[in-house]
Amino acid sequence: MVAIDLTARSRQDELMDTEPVSFEEFRACLVDLARVNRLTRAHRPTLAFLDRVARARRSTRPIEVLDVGSGYGDMLRAIGAWSRRKGVAVSLTGVDLNRWSSRAAAAATAPDLGIRWATADVFSYDSAAEIDVVVSSLFTHHLPDPLVVSFVRWMEARARLGWFVSDLHRHPVPYHFFRHYAKLARLHRFVQHDGPVSIARAFRAGDWERLVAEAGLDPAAVEVQWRAPFRLTVTRLKAA
Repeated sequence: MVAIDLTARSRQDELMDTEPVSFEEFRACLVDLARVNRLTRAHRPTLAFLDRVARARRSTRPIEVLDVGSGYGDMLRAIGAWSRRKGVAVSLTGVDLNRWSSRAAAAATAPDLGIRWATADVFSYDSAAEIDVVVSSLFTHHLPDPLVVSFVRWMEARARLGWFVSDLHRHPVPYHFFRHYAKLARLHRFVQHDGPVSIARAFRAGDWERLVAEAGLDPAAVEVQWRAPFRLTVTRLKAA
């Protein structure tokens, strides 16, 4: 077993953040990441959060949802399916820094879902539409601590009903399991490399408590929870 120090967040770069590749190769990476998300049922916590938002709000207008780091779009497609099952009207937008993401997501998405895709740095993203809810999944571990703090402040300032972060739990068990699984499953080379790196760059509950406090939020207003399999979620639900 490879020795790894997980006492603090790793600063090792991920290939998908640093290596320029063709659209076809980047899309292949996104497809395999979506496959992992399905296997780990990564969408469930976000959909459970939206259940809470839908129950708490008073308005019947569509819920404006912004997914930051939307990647292949599988989270927004899951939210679209959730909205149809629940009879909850939504307006969905995905924003991602990588120029290939919106193209790949749009190609994989049925037009009748009406999802909008944007290529932008979230900190400079400006939408004419109001944002009710900001969600992100497996995005924040790409950011260093100061930018995580900035992102929390950004969400708090813009999301009228609340925001929700779902990301990895930094722990030896998922680190070593995924390292072997990715090779056996012959996942894309980016996923094989970046999966363990992502876990090493991820968080423990104490990290999130500290980062939320640094962002100036009352810790009592934010829930940090562990979710199977080795995920941490950060929930901010505001009064509707």
